[in-house]
This record gives sequence, C-alpha cells and structure tokens, in this order.
Amino acid sequence: MNQLNNTTGAGLAAKSPDSADKVWCVCPYLRISKEDGDKEESESITNQRALLLAHARKLPNATIVDEKIDDGWSGANFQRPAFIEMMEDIRAGKINCVIVKDLTRFGRNFGESGKYIEHVFPFLGVRFISVNDGIDSMNKKGRSDDIVVPFLNLISDAYCRDISIKIRSQLDTKRKKGDFVGAFAVYGYKRDECNHNRLAIDKDAADVVKLIYQWKLDGQSAEGIADKLNTLGILSPMAYKKAQGLKFSTSFAVSANTKWSAMAVFRILKDETYTGVMIQGKVATPNHKVKKKFQKPAADWARVDGMHEPVISLGDFNLVQRLLERDTRTPAGSDAVYPFSGMARCGLCGENMVRKTSHSNGKAYVYFVCCRRCKGARISEEVLTECVTTALKSHIHNIMNLDRVLRFIDDLPLKQDEVQKLDGQIIAKRAEVERYNRLVFSLYENLESGVIDETAYRQMHTHYTKLREEAEQAINSLSREIEDIINAGGEKNIWIERFREYQDFTLLTRRMVVSLVDVVTVHTGNKLDILFRYRYDYERCVSFVKAVGQLHTIPGQNTQKKEAV
Repeated sequence: MNQLNNTTGAGLAAKSPDSADKVWCVCPYLRISKEDGDKEESESITNQRALLLAHARKLPNATIVDEKIDDGWSGANFQRPAFIEMMEDIRAGKINCVIVKDLTRFGRNFGESGKYIEHVFPFLGVRFISVNDGIDSMNKKGRSDDIVVPFLNLISDAYCRDISIKIRSQLDTKRKKGDFVGAFAVYGYKRDECNHNRLAIDKDAADVVKLIYQWKLDGQSAEGIADKLNTLGILSPMAYKKAQGLKFSTSFAVSANTKWSAMAVFRILKDETYTGVMIQGKVATPNHKVKKKFQKPAADWARVDGMHEPVISLGDFNLVQRLLERDTRTPAGSDAVYPFSGMARCGLCGENMVRKTSHSNGKAYVYFVCCRRCKGARISEEVLTECVTTALKSHIHNIMNLDRVLRFIDDLPLKQDEVQKLDGQIIAKRAEVERYNRLVFSLYENLESGVIDETAYRQMHTHYTKLREEAEQAINSLSREIEDIINAGGEKNIWIERFREYQDFTLLTRRMVVSLVDVVTVHTGNKLDILFRYRYDYERCVSFVKAVGQLHTIPGQNTQKKEAV
C-alpha cells in the first residue's frame, strides 16, 4: 500500500491503461442531490456504496484505497468538496481508478462530464468505470463507446435542466401561496409540526427577539444590545440552531460558538418576517449550472401577509425602521442614545440638532444646537424636556377626551343613519355612471346611422366621459367617508392605545418620545413646534365628531406650539 501511495501522478500518466499487470487503486465516487441533504447519510448513498464495493471486488489487480461521498450536492457543477478531494488525490498519485454507479452520479453537466471522462482522466492515466451504463475506459469497444458516452451525458444534462425548471416553477408557486420553502426558519420561528409549509413561534427565541426590539425602542444601540445578550449568555442564532440539533450553516458566521454581533441584531431589527409577513425569493441563481447567487429587486420578491403569528407588532416594527433611518449615534461611554437624539430639528435650516455639554464653575450645562451652527437655533435640554412634557400631557388629555366622545357616539343610532345616507348617495352615483355609459354607447349608434357628424360625436363623447369620471370619483370619496365613519369607533382606534399607555407618565423617556412624537422643530427664542405622531388618525376622528354634531368644540390641536419660559 505504501508503494501505491508513493506513486506519482506523472508515473500513472506514463503507463498505458491497457497494461495487464497494472495495479488499480480504486476510489468509489458516490453522490446524491441536495434534496436528500437533510439526512446524516441518505439511503441512496448506502445503496450506491453496496453496488460499487461489490463491483470493485471483482476487478483484477484492484485495491479499494478510498471512498469519496458528496451527499446532498447537485450534479449540475463540479465544485463539490468530495469530488475536489478526489481530484487532488488523483494528481498526487493515490488514485488511478474511479468507479461510479452511473454517469448521472458522476455529474449532470454535459460539457464538464465529457471534459473529465474524455480528456482529464485519460491524460492522468485514470481508469473510469460506470457500472450501470456498462462503461469501462480500459475495455472500450471501439467507436461505439465514443458516441454512447457523450450521448448519455447529453441526456443527463437535459434531464437536469428539465428537473431544474420544474423545481423552480413549483417553488415559485409555493412561495406565491405563502408556503415556507426555506431550509431553516428565521430565528424566532420553527416549522409548524402539523404543516411544514407554515411557521410557528419558537417561544424561547421569540422572547429574545422581543427583548431586542424593546431595547432598541428604549434607546439601546445595536452594539449595546449584542453586548447585553452575550453577557446574559444567550446563544446567537447560529449557536441556537446548532444546539437544537439542526444541520445549520451560514455565511455570516465562521464557527458554532459565534457570539451576538451588531450585524446580527440589525438583521433581526430589519426582518419583516416578525410581523407575520412571509417574504421569500430574495436571491436566485441564473440557471441550474451557474450557482452564483444574485439579489433580486424587491418588486420580484414573493410577499404574502398574515401567513404566521407575528412576534412583533407592525407598529413597533415600523417605529424601529424609522429609528434606524435617523442619525442616532450612541454617545461615548454609554450604551443608549439620549431621549431627543435624532428627534430635534433646526427651525432655520431644517437640519438635525446635536446635543452638546459645556462646563462652567464646575457645573455641566447640556443643550442642543444646529449641526450647521445656525445662529439662534439653540435650546437647553432641560427646557426642551419641560416643553415637550407639558405639550405631550396636554395632547394625551385631549385624546382621552376624544376617545370618550367616540365611544359615546359609537353607541348611538346616529352613526348608522350617517352610513345609510352616504350609501344612498353612492347608489345614486352608480346609477349616473350607468346612464353615462348608455349615452356614450348610443352616441356611436347615432354616428353610424348619420344622426350626428364626427365632430359632434367627439364633443359629446368627451362631455359624457368627463361626467362619468366625476361620478366615479364621487363614489370613491363617499366610500372613504363610510370607511372613516365605521373605523372612527373607539375599538378601531388602536393608535389611541399608544397614548393611553402613557397618560399618567411623570418622566419623559426615549421610548415615549419615539413612540408619540414625530419631530420637534426648534426656532429662535426657545420656540418649539411639536409634531405628534398619528396626526391623520387624530384629525380624522376630530372631523368625524364634528360631522355628527356631538361635539362643537374639540380641545387641543395636533401640532402644539410652546414658548419656553
């Protein structure tokens, strides 16, 4: 055996494969496609091994020196780990006979398979055997084998292409239906035990996802969140999947002991899957031969809402995305941003204001200034906090009053009467649309019969078409009014609950500011414009209350103007 292992590749190539006394160092090559890659060793591999070993033992002057297995690898290309190892051993002189079950196990790429069988292996003095195809390069039957082998490779290649197209089509159909077709569920979910095409919440991991979002809303940075998770000993997504016994691998980590990183936190904070949306098909490959992946445009992703239970509410997710878009760098020596970081804006130039600290007589003074140093755009953090606190308390008080009125109106028959009245107007407008359609049709008949000329036809057609479009626009407007009335009830106004949560607050926090305030604009003279969030919902409800005549004066406005004292 040592003598065989010391044989050089050049020596093998120099000998004729027809030598009767040649010793064959046999390596059975086994392969199965990636569809069976979730098993430790697929049944097909076991069957291939039994066949190849039995055949190899019958070969004269043959010794089985190794075995190469690519379990779970496609035959469309030859960048397979076991195949690459086998070629290295061939060049090192350790192997001079390769045996496979059939040509499809060797590969399904016509060009690549032919290159190895007809050029590379003969040049290296390697004997190639395909058991089921009856092919043995040492016992070639003449020109017929030169035709059969390429023909079989071509059929295999065509089969691979056909299967690839069918699989891609099937997967695209399942993605559009919202079926989960990925190998592994996103961190926080697992495959539903009753339906593997659906995702179910993995409680332990989902609790960690919730913590990450909560900490981000509280002002924690991604780096700070990662450090906190590592300190608590919480496993990273990859380590967690490995601990669950899954054969999971990712290009984002190099070992199973990988710790949490800021990038891992960012991926979770940006993943819309946690809101119950199934998004798949973000990456693809050009075809079954080229495996280099490319990013597909967002418009081509398969996106289906409400396919699984959300871990994060849509409101919290959108709020986090809004925070990620803003410039909120973590200050030195702290793991969280300040309450007004990224929220204050200069009233002169519209740019962000930055937090500064100055020291005088041993006392620290904290204030906000324009990042462009606009003169007069300056306010102390204490005054800013006091003004926003006062304005927010007033706005919450107004919303709570509005909510009580909405709940009162929701129990009155007046709301139903208003909807019926608008519905009657919609019916009348639809009748107008039908009438204009008949008039337009009759115009064509009059033109054909000579009652009107072409000029009159065009003028009247334009006139009736315009009236029909105005009626259709009125229908859409009335439908929106009905929807606003129906949704104006207290139970429909989820946005009110966000303000209700803080109605008794005493200390202004980062979470409160980002949840309830859109932007604070600072003008000269310590004057502020505070624009609250959900202003469309607020104004819609106020308009509804005024429309039904139950409240003539609504206290408070959505934009609070405050002058610091």
